[in-house]
Amino acid sequence: MKILSIIGARPQFIKASVVSKRLSDHKNVSEIILHTGQHYDKNMSEVFFREMGIPQPDYNLNINNMSHGIMTGRMLIGIEQILFKEKPDGVIVYGDTNSTLAGALAAKKLLIPVFHVEAGLRSYNLQMPEEINRILTDRISNILFCPTDTAINNLFLEGYKNHDCKIIKSGDVMYDAALLFSNYAEIKSKILSDLNLDNYVLCTIHREENTNNLNRIRSILTALNRINNEIPVVLPLHPRTRKILQLNKIKSRVRTIEPVGYIDMIQLIKNSHLILTDSGGLQKEAFFFKKNCVTLRSETEWKELVEHGFNILAGSDHRKIYQAFQFMINKKNDFNMKFYGDGNASVIIAQQIANWVG
Repeated sequence: MKILSIIGARPQFIKASVVSKRLSDHKNVSEIILHTGQHYDKNMSEVFFREMGIPQPDYNLNINNMSHGIMTGRMLIGIEQILFKEKPDGVIVYGDTNSTLAGALAAKKLLIPVFHVEAGLRSYNLQMPEEINRILTDRISNILFCPTDTAINNLFLEGYKNHDCKIIKSGDVMYDAALLFSNYAEIKSKILSDLNLDNYVLCTIHREENTNNLNRIRSILTALNRINNEIPVVLPLHPRTRKILQLNKIKSRVRTIEPVGYIDMIQLIKNSHLILTDSGGLQKEAFFFKKNCVTLRSETEWKELVEHGFNILAGSDHRKIYQAFQFMINKKNDFNMKFYGDGNASVIIAQQIANWVG
């Protein structure tokens, strides 16, 4: 039986790395990997294949750096052509990107089963492209692999008990990856010594709601500059964010570095004092590696982290960000809670898919 896995962005490479390993344990399943090219920067794409042992993609559509409509439309065309050629028995999509939606829609139109890894998440903010992608993908998926109880409850509240689909609480494959690569990062990563890093907080900014709003990005940088006066801020800078800062002459006194691969990012997280981010995945990774988090958004898909005090929503107001930093920098938390499973989500997912197509 043949499975097509569709990936296109950093978190999807991480998730696919552990699911692919488990799928290979099933002799009745062969996997084809399709990379849409959504993350086109070399440091944000090719490095993940090298570091994480993901097989080189069988297909690369090289679709990137376009508006949402053009990107999604071209992905839909390209994926459909490959589906006609390969005739897979099922398609795996991950998360909430344009690649996810295009893959799910192309497969469903051809009556090919869709398996959505990281289903059921909701921010309840329809101004986020990711929210639109995940809602539509969930609705047309055959198996919804939910990472948390919150995700399952979200689906039940939306009436998914009455839909023709299977809902599985799998746990979070990002937790699988964190456990798998943590020790490897200690051995292989040299980023701390290369950059002479010791005492710092780690920040990432890439969400369009922040980067495309000059008032928001200026306010965030004001907060980061103030925090930097007390403890160095290290900011791996997304190419789009860098371009916006340069074009609008927005001043930053924090230490910006090039985007890093997953192995280096693990080391940066593990050795930081605090995480500040607008990324969904990094909020969880902070928890996995026992770090408090300040989220530079007004909502999050990972509500359990906020409810239990591991994460605080600060939005983009520089005063609220600085207050959240002061509150969280020395806050003591018990990180032994099991929100995201036991690190065997990929095993559950691979077994369910093998059973479905077998």
